[in-house]
Amino acid sequence: MGIFGHHNLDPVAEPIAIFDQFVAKEPQTLVLREKVLSVSGDSFEIKFADGQPCLKVHGAWVSLSGRKKVEDAHGKHLFDIVKELLHTHATYAVEDTHGKKMCEVKSSLQLLGSKATASFTDSNGKARVLKMKGGWFDHTADIVDDKSGQTVARIDRKLLSGRDLVFGQQTYAVVVAPGVDAALIAALCICFDEKNNDERGE
Repeated sequence: MGIFGHHNLDPVAEPIAIFDQFVAKEPQTLVLREKVLSVSGDSFEIKFADGQPCLKVHGAWVSLSGRKKVEDAHGKHLFDIVKELLHTHATYAVEDTHGKKMCEVKSSLQLLGSKATASFTDSNGKARVLKMKGGWFDHTADIVDDKSGQTVARIDRKLLSGRDLVFGQQTYAVVVAPGVDAALIAALCICFDEKNNDERGE
């Protein structure tokens, strides 16, 4: 486990998932790294801390919605991420392969920076709300279950060494609690990242 060991999170009482195959009984750490030579400039590869592939994210070349196609490590299309237009605040949707919305991520501007809330129905048919606690560009930020108040994932930029920051890549680690869907958390992180890039005019 190495440097990631002391960042373990407690297991959740019941699974929080859309994609059950990405739920583990042990803490998982994801590394999100923007591809250096992507044609779109907006594609990511997501790996586990041990280097095993998790997800591939392909950015659209020209698209108002900034649609991103997300595949598993074997190239199977899992979902898309799109920006929803005509909203007061930045809003993103996670859509299934048929274009049906599975999850919505909304931002709300506050005095102490921007916050984001994710709403979705889990694989057991339960309505869920996850909120971001802490700023996206802080050293750490938590994704918290709104009902229980438990931290289900932690975004931590301090876990990565200097070599991960070469070429100006946006690179960060995300620790996912046992019982939580790692693909769902990765999708939320991409939405958070897109939201902040929009707000900074990137």
